[in-house]
Amino acid sequence: MTEATPAEHAAMARAIELAARGLGTTSPNPVVGCVILDSSGEVAGEGFHAYAGGPHAEIVALAQAGEKAKGGTAVVTLEPCNHTGRTGPCSQALIRAGIGRVVIAVLDPTDAAKGGAETLRESGVQVVSGVREAEATRGNVMWLSSVRRKRPYVIWKFASTVDGRSAAEDGTSMWITSEASRMDVHALRGTVDAIIVGVGTVIADDSRLTARNLRDGSLAIRQPLRVVVDSVGRTPENAKVRDGAAATWIATAAEVGADAEGRVDLVALMSRMYERGVRSALLEGGPTLAGAFLAAGLVDKIVGYVAPKLLGGGPAALMGAGVKTITEAIELDVTDVDRVGPDLRITAVPKREN
Repeated sequence: MTEATPAEHAAMARAIELAARGLGTTSPNPVVGCVILDSSGEVAGEGFHAYAGGPHAEIVALAQAGEKAKGGTAVVTLEPCNHTGRTGPCSQALIRAGIGRVVIAVLDPTDAAKGGAETLRESGVQVVSGVREAEATRGNVMWLSSVRRKRPYVIWKFASTVDGRSAAEDGTSMWITSEASRMDVHALRGTVDAIIVGVGTVIADDSRLTARNLRDGSLAIRQPLRVVVDSVGRTPENAKVRDGAAATWIATAAEVGADAEGRVDLVALMSRMYERGVRSALLEGGPTLAGAFLAAGLVDKIVGYVAPKLLGGGPAALMGAGVKTITEAIELDVTDVDRVGPDLRITAVPKREN
């Protein structure tokens, strides 16, 4: 049998749901979900990778399945690892458990961990791959994209009025969007490894840039790294981003490297962040830094919160993206439009030439 059965397709859909529970806590590892079916096709165990250094999804699911795993099927969103890191190879654990068949959504692209499917086959385990691959890829896109390109997956988040203004003419911007949108942003912060802002935003807004519950002000258990792009080191010593609530990196041109205009080289910054274990980042401000990221082709996804308001003046949400004429416009594929309180949340990805 080389094709996945209906039961295995259903189990993979469940494994993809389980994998999502690890978003924001597994980096620099991927999110992975696993479902063990016993020899009769019934669910015997489930698991997901919850945190870096913790047991992998397959190990959790095998522990739950126990003896029922023997002769059964492991349905897993990512190819079982084939190396020993902080944990042992999952391919060997599946073999020891007596699993007879493994159904995989996405093959592992990393040199260190790939090869699990071949190891399983060499041990007589039947392996099927590519099952619900597109869905599993979407669920793990930040990690997959990052390890393939050796830079973080970058989400640009902005908030604006319907006429594209990020603040009024007098500079006031609190609050353009609703509390519901701001809570949604904090949830989004909790899924990434880093938050990136420019020093101008730090000076103007003095935000903490933490992931927290707006209802009671409590901080999330895991905080993303706060990265301030600050070419010449202007971040005030008493800025809230230095408050110790989360790790902070003031990235200067002297440390990271400078571009032709003496500013922080963004490509070099991405490489340095990847070296630090950052696989995903939320770019939050301001409009000039966002423009520079877009001009450099470093934005992978856009999440815009648009308030049903008009200002008729004030700074735009985006500036300096390298677009001089309409034929140079950065085209987007809109993947989702949803209501968040009174606001619209628009999710899109830049179209890129192959």
